[in-house]
Amino acid sequence: MGDVRWATFDCFGTLVDWRHGIATTAELLFPGRGPELLELYNKHERKVQAETPAMRYGGVLEEALRRATREAGLELREDDASALSATIPYWPVFPDVPRALADLRAAGWRLALLTNCDNVFIGESQRRLGVHIDAVVTAEHVGSYKPNPSHFTRFEESFGATRDKWVHVAEGYFHDIDPAHALAIPRVWINRQGLTDDPSIADVVLPDLADVLNAVEQTHAAAQRR
Repeated sequence: MGDVRWATFDCFGTLVDWRHGIATTAELLFPGRGPELLELYNKHERKVQAETPAMRYGGVLEEALRRATREAGLELREDDASALSATIPYWPVFPDVPRALADLRAAGWRLALLTNCDNVFIGESQRRLGVHIDAVVTAEHVGSYKPNPSHFTRFEESFGATRDKWVHVAEGYFHDIDPAHALAIPRVWINRQGLTDDPSIADVVLPDLADVLNAVEQTHAAAQRR
């Protein structure tokens, strides 16, 4: 494994447009309230994951949606609580993803997903990426959700990844960039939403994946010099 170079990715937010998926599903349930429910859902999902780290992701989706609709003063029918789980297979991949992943693979990088969903859901989303993925670590595998470092440590232990041959790429600052920084894993922040969090904890910041190959190569070269 000594010559293997790994580019690991978060999936939802980085590769799959989860904001579109959640807002669109919420809009189907409550017309005109999709954007509002997206923001409330995002807040409650973090809390649910922290409170019940062993809960499967389908349960997290349902409980966070229940809390979001309750805060919005809306009544969620019990048989609609699983709407997000039902639509995950159709959440769209960002247009820049297939080319970016193909470029990395062509340059010799192995690709892995470190994701806060479970095995079934990542399998359904993975088929949309259009590129072979070499390894996957899910919340179901490790029994916790990022920013808990277990995804990173499990990947490191399972595949022998070392800091000089591993770059993590993610949109999520709270879930991915901050814990990767704490673990000294070289990292590229894909700041799709133009957030104002401190960019200095990332090695490279990009607005999308269009130039991710150069960013990963640059980050890798810098890590080898350390």
